[in-house]
Order: sequence, then C-alpha cells, then structure tokens
Amino acid sequence: MPVAAIDIGTNSTNLLVVDDDGTTLHRVVGVTRLGAGVDGERRLASDAIARTNDKLTEYAATIARVREQRSTSVPLRISASSACRDAANRDEFFDLVERTIGVRPELISGHDEARLAYLGATKNLSTDHMGHVVIDIGGGSTEFAYGDTELRSTHSLDVGAVRLTERHLRHDPPRPEELLNAIGDVQDLFDDLVRETPNLSGARQLIGVAGTIVTAAAVEIGLREFDHSRIHGFRFPRAAVEDVFRTLATETLDDRKHNPGLPPERADVIVGGLCVLVGLMRRWDADEIVVSAHNIMDGICAELLRESAR
Repeated sequence: MPVAAIDIGTNSTNLLVVDDDGTTLHRVVGVTRLGAGVDGERRLASDAIARTNDKLTEYAATIARVREQRSTSVPLRISASSACRDAANRDEFFDLVERTIGVRPELISGHDEARLAYLGATKNLSTDHMGHVVIDIGGGSTEFAYGDTELRSTHSLDVGAVRLTERHLRHDPPRPEELLNAIGDVQDLFDDLVRETPNLSGARQLIGVAGTIVTAAAVEIGLREFDHSRIHGFRFPRAAVEDVFRTLATETLDDRKHNPGLPPERADVIVGGLCVLVGLMRRWDADEIVVSAHNIMDGICAELLRESAR
C-alpha cells in the first residue's frame, strides 16, 4: 500500500508518494510562498492561501490517480510548519485544506520538524558516528538535529530564507550591510543555541537538506534539470558555498534567474537562505556540508510505512 506526505512550509508546498517498499512514485516541489508577510503581520495572506490551496488541489488529484491505479487506499499525512506556527488565522487555512484534500494538516513543532528531517535526511546516507548535525533551512525557520549512533537532540531557530529576506534584504542586489546584518542575525541566534547545547558545535559532520542547500548545490554543479543521483551525498566545500553566495548576492534578481540550477521562483529568497547557510558554516568553521536530497517528507513516509506494517 503506497503512502503519501505533504509538507506545507513557509516557501514551498511539497508532495511525496512512495510505494510500500519505499520506492518514490511522485516527488513534487511547488513554491507557493504561504509565509509571505507572516513575519511582520502574523497572518496568512489571502493570496498566499489561494496559491497553496491550488497546489493542494493538484496534489489531491495525483494521490487519487495512485489510489485508482493501485485499487487501494493511500494513507496521507500533511505537516504544517513555521508560517502556520506564527499565523493567527491558521485554523481557517486548515479548515480549507481539509475541505480540499480530506485530511487536516498537523501543526508540527520545530522539534518534530527537526526529528522528521533527520529521519528522512539520513536515509541512504553515510553518517559520522562520532557526531553529525542535520540542518534543515526552510523559509521561516532552521532546524538542527544532532546525532551520533542515533538521534540525540533537536533544535529550531526562527531564521529562514523568506524571514531573513523580508527582515533585511530590501535592495536589488542586497547591499553589503544588509547581508552582514542577515548573517549576524543567524550567528547571534546560533551562539545562543550553542551556549545551551555545547556539543552541537562539536559535531564533525554537517548534513544539509531542503530548498536552500539543494538549490545551492544544483547551482554549484550547474544542473539544468534536477538529478537526485548527483545531489544526494554531494560534498559541498565551504569555499564553493561562499562562491555561490558571492555570485548570487551580487547579481540583480533578473540576472540571478539565469543561473543553471536555480529555479526562477526561488531566485528572490535564495540569498536570504544562503545567509543562513554561510553564517552557520562560518560559525562552525566547517570545511564542507554533505547534501541530502531527502527531507521531512521522507521522514513522514517512513513513519507511515512502519505504521502500516504493524
């Protein structure tokens, strides 16, 4: 019996459908920008809700086709994260989603988000048993999951690609002081986190998941079309991360859209996401970050498959 997961994030709304052996049947990424303006207004905008609901209508049709082809039910879980955590009108949005797709979203905490991202990211990836951290840079928040031989702790910071863009990056291209302020925002919050959890900064391996890191890796490789086999497990040197950051941060939005590997719909917030990545790698003094093409949806599907096997 196939299972499905939908992740409703601040920047994108994504679908994963896997077969009962874990084989991917459908993986779809849709940039819907549900969290546009939420950092300041604390509400989901009506146009953002409409964009997201339109994408969910498409996903409902995809899941229905799988159900018909297999003549079986397709268990579905929908997660909603940072933007919905911050929005006062999230229940109205959840009501609409439930009417559209028949399943009510689960509002997950930053810790649950980190745990599920860890479960998905480490699938088919070699991890350092002396200490590794999975970093999930989203649109509104960034999650950390620390592990060695198993998951040990989870953490969440309210910095992400959309949130930093709206707070700091107001010019095209961003001014140097705007970039410094955005990076400083990330580093200050991370310093506070390390004071509470000292072992986090001692992790020997960093693993990056989700839109910012996958997109940056695709730009570095020069991928014109997404290729899972070239992204998953890619060792992304810090010097190359800095090069991608400098290139994209100094280009206008119109020029930035022409970089191979960068979807045009991500071009306006990718620099904000890279401020998170660069700030963290500088504070960690990390030589590289390993890219995982698996994410929170893989974690959710793994849990659904375990539940269906009982």
